[in-house]
Amino acid sequence: MQYLSPTTIEEAVGLLSAQTGDCRILAGGTDLLVQLRSGQTEPETILDIKRIDDLRQISREDGGWRIGAAVSGAEMGEHAALATDWPGVVEAVNLIGSTQIQGRATLAGNLCNASPSADSVPAMVAAGAVARVVGPDGSRDVPVLDIPTGPGRTSLARDEFIASIFLPARAERSADAYLRFIPRTEMDIAVVGCGVFLKLGEDGTCTDARVALGAVAPKVLLVEDAARALIGTSLDDAALQALASACSAAAKPISDKRGTAEFRVHVSGVLARRAALIAKNRAGGAAQ
Repeated sequence: MQYLSPTTIEEAVGLLSAQTGDCRILAGGTDLLVQLRSGQTEPETILDIKRIDDLRQISREDGGWRIGAAVSGAEMGEHAALATDWPGVVEAVNLIGSTQIQGRATLAGNLCNASPSADSVPAMVAAGAVARVVGPDGSRDVPVLDIPTGPGRTSLARDEFIASIFLPARAERSADAYLRFIPRTEMDIAVVGCGVFLKLGEDGTCTDARVALGAVAPKVLLVEDAARALIGTSLDDAALQALASACSAAAKPISDKRGTAEFRVHVSGVLARRAALIAKNRAGGAAQ
């Protein structure tokens, strides 16, 4: 097995493009190393991007935040301004594994592992996050929603990788939240995950919303009917019930040892309702 450790994005792109066999990108390694040790994957080359300074930064951009692909969840959690702007995304990435795992796990890695139950992905989708993909033809910006195509599969070409994640500028009186259900109290895989973003008008009416579900389909779902159920309302009981019903209707889960399909359908609505109230409170609306 060949190990490569470039120090610039350009060098990394060149090395990746030159590979003819299976090459895996190493950022945090919290998924890849487990797969290597279990024999799930045996790549010919590992391309470590942690030494690329540009990918280790959290920086302001156009009022939002650009988060390098090698930035850990722990580093995000320690960044007070980022956590203030996008608490749901930061909370979600800091639900991945243990404290030790959070010191290595990254947003980009969690996204590219393409697990339907990835915690950070519904939160990013609700936030309207965009991935910057780099390759031999330059860079392109892709909505996070469009990166996973199914379990373990992404829309990236063989010679592309994600360099950063962009979280857009957060408008006044807006906020996000992420909740998940797990059988244990911590360090478990989501049975259902739900991210919600809300924007409120001066009178407390919801003027914009995004609702995303994880672990209930082959990839994360952006539930537009759920957003429509909230927009134009004050998030009263009728609106929250419509939100819950839309999320339950959109969920198309499987049954496995962590939960039945019927249970996941029900929990999708419950979590959406709770996450929406948290986001409303954070956005400046009165909690119910």
